[in-house]
Amino acid sequence: MDELVIDGGVPLSGVVTASGNKNSAFPLIAAALLTDQPVTLRNVPDISDVRAMLQIMEGLGVELDQPERHTVTLRARTLRSAAPDPALLRRIRGALVLMGPLLARAGEARFGSSGGDQIGRRRIDTHVLGLQALGATVDEGAELVLRARRLRGHDVLLDEASVTATENVLAAATLADGTTVIRNAASEPHVQDLCRLLIAMGARIEGVGSNVLVVHGVRALGGADVTLGADFMEVGSFLALAAVTGGEIEIRQASPEHMRMALMVFRRLGVEARVRGESLQVPGRQALAVTADFGNAIPRIDDGPWPAFPADLMSVALVTATQAAGTVLFHEKMYESRLYFVDRLIGMGARIVLCDPHRALIHGATRLRGEPQGIPSPDIRAGMALVIAALCADGRTVIRSVEQIDRGYEDIDTRLLALGARVKRVKV
Repeated sequence: MDELVIDGGVPLSGVVTASGNKNSAFPLIAAALLTDQPVTLRNVPDISDVRAMLQIMEGLGVELDQPERHTVTLRARTLRSAAPDPALLRRIRGALVLMGPLLARAGEARFGSSGGDQIGRRRIDTHVLGLQALGATVDEGAELVLRARRLRGHDVLLDEASVTATENVLAAATLADGTTVIRNAASEPHVQDLCRLLIAMGARIEGVGSNVLVVHGVRALGGADVTLGADFMEVGSFLALAAVTGGEIEIRQASPEHMRMALMVFRRLGVEARVRGESLQVPGRQALAVTADFGNAIPRIDDGPWPAFPADLMSVALVTATQAAGTVLFHEKMYESRLYFVDRLIGMGARIVLCDPHRALIHGATRLRGEPQGIPSPDIRAGMALVIAALCADGRTVIRSVEQIDRGYEDIDTRLLALGARVKRVKV
């Protein structure tokens, strides 16, 4: 296991380039199962979760070629299994997006329990109900088994706007007989990335970027060569660490069109960022302050399906709020365990009242103290939020369980060092 030793209080400055979208990588890799032709993906983040996903694909019989670090070509000439490796599946929840492609290509998908961040219950009912609507049968025993001799198009209403369920039904529908309408579909940038890949492979999809997708099934899909968009969670994280340390940072290849709501929310905390083409520039020495609602009411920041503020940015925005003068209520609607990490921030000196599992009241600005005895990273986003807190805190902080952060952030210590952070990775 690794730890990050961080000496805080140093303004970070410089240039950083955003990585490819982690949440795009999983469905795009899985989509390679829908054809026996090569699918090349570029700007793929080199993080542990993606490496595990590629191992799962190899276990299913997919040929991999990685000519350079962020490019991979996958070719599923034949499949030797419809059951992803259970041990790897327990490590990454993102592998659930294999359900739809396996069902469409092999007529069967067999899944044990999936892993991922422990941030509360994460139901898979929407995945199963959506695939059942296309004709799949379901057997739930020691493992979940879905089977379908032939999928048929259907008018599907998802019971929640689940990203991965949308991706599963979308992928399966591309090879189904007839037309599928997916209502209440998720429309996040990673869903749009998947749509663009499938269209490049020969799929017929209408409504990309909306919450109604129309998929006209085709007999076969071919190969494609596409580039993943920026990881807007990572962009938001660098935006936050620039703001709380008072540094000036340029974030390149940031896909600013996907940051509009995030920029609006950070602006309510006093954080300004300028859009310059495909870059975001965060000025230094900003005086962070919460903007009250009309009538001087305490404002609320909450998350929701796209284009609302993303749930995965709540943790880093909350840390930013501890450094902004004023009071703000955070309402995390989606996961009942995501806010529990605020106990660590309270221990560092933050003034936070955890009202219940979904709401936290933050009163800033407060000087944070380092935690030299060490604090664990409970999940990817909370882990990065604690890194940001450590970067602006007085003194030294040790962040444990860095492998959690490595699951979603590429070379985080190296990139922070390049921005002037005093950080060291230590093996324990």
